[in-house]
Amino acid sequence: MTGNSYLETSLPLEEEPLLLMARMVRSGLFQPYVLYENGTEWSLAGGILTSFQLKSQELRDLSSVEAWLARMPVTDWRAYGWATFELGAVLAGAKPNPEDTLLHLIVPAEEVRTDGTEILLRSLSPERLGLLVDRVRSGGTRTLAEPAERIPLSLEDTGNYRAAVAAALVELRGDNPLEKVILSRQVPVPMTVDLAASYVAGRRANTPSRSFLLDLGGIQAAGFSPETVAEVSPDGQVTTRPLAGTRARTGTTAEDMRLRNELSGDPKEVYEHAISVRYTMRELGEVCDDMGISEYMSVLDRGTVQHLASTITGRLRPGFGPWDAFTALFPSVTATGIPKAAAFPLIRSLEEKPRGLYAGAVLTCDADGTLDAALVLRSIFRLGGRCWLQAGAGVVSQSQPEREHEETCEKLRSVGHHLRAVP
Repeated sequence: MTGNSYLETSLPLEEEPLLLMARMVRSGLFQPYVLYENGTEWSLAGGILTSFQLKSQELRDLSSVEAWLARMPVTDWRAYGWATFELGAVLAGAKPNPEDTLLHLIVPAEEVRTDGTEILLRSLSPERLGLLVDRVRSGGTRTLAEPAERIPLSLEDTGNYRAAVAAALVELRGDNPLEKVILSRQVPVPMTVDLAASYVAGRRANTPSRSFLLDLGGIQAAGFSPETVAEVSPDGQVTTRPLAGTRARTGTTAEDMRLRNELSGDPKEVYEHAISVRYTMRELGEVCDDMGISEYMSVLDRGTVQHLASTITGRLRPGFGPWDAFTALFPSVTATGIPKAAAFPLIRSLEEKPRGLYAGAVLTCDADGTLDAALVLRSIFRLGGRCWLQAGAGVVSQSQPEREHEETCEKLRSVGHHLRAVP
């Protein structure tokens, strides 16, 4: 490190960004690592300059995160990491498990970034920077060899998902404030997954808002996020893009258009989306002025499904920063319920185990005040010897258990059809 700055060098981009990043992950140079795709920018963080873990017993708000970031030993930093779904529950007053890590961030020792035209390499040592340059140059004409074996996986429910939806409907139709709850189910993966190869295969087949591949804090995951929880720009503009309301994409143009029209006119799906937008506006209003909605109930393609989508914006009021926006919006209403305080205990009761990273966020934040948080859906997870997929559906009073089960299958196909086994 020179003074308090990263050493940097730029190289021309001579391969597809997806393959460059997957190849660098496979190189073994980075541990831990977080790869994050945001629009045309891909960034890979490797190693640790400094790290931060927020335990549940320490949690009052996220002011400790801001205090940690204010003490960075380098300028022009970018932090990478994840937040579990349970962070939102604890912030809302749920009883914490004192052993849980709810938020894990790192500022890396080195980075590989590309904007689609050139590669920016950053490191804290000249030796490591030279190694990164050599590794990028040596592989510019290579392709990532994908294992031929695709993992066969049944996506049908082997548990009690339909029964859980039926139980939720009793609550939704009863005398309580709950208007919507998102219930999820897990599908175990019985073989050893090659996460990098599965990420490449899945990214080629999906149309995510963000994508990620990570190994941080004992959690490994690859995902194709359909929506963002919060996007905060340096000037205080906040954007969130809730998706609620789903139909399958079949690959047949006429059938997909029929399903799109059905989605746009289905009273249950329209109601689910409308109350999600209303609630998100209320959340954003806690920290923002000048709020507005655009692209209201448009339809977006996301891999094997299509969703009703809206874009909500606001501008942070004086005295509020990016982590205030994140706190107000996290976890996403489209993965929790309305109101969230009533949804959290019902989710825990019916799902019977913590969600962890599922329905949490993978995020980056920068020294200039930028924050970008992707909702963790359409993902594969590996932790403690277990590997699984997870998907949910929004349950409202008009829901039918069979349809909500089918919706989880539609979403699971976005990942489940692209898993590759370790050769």
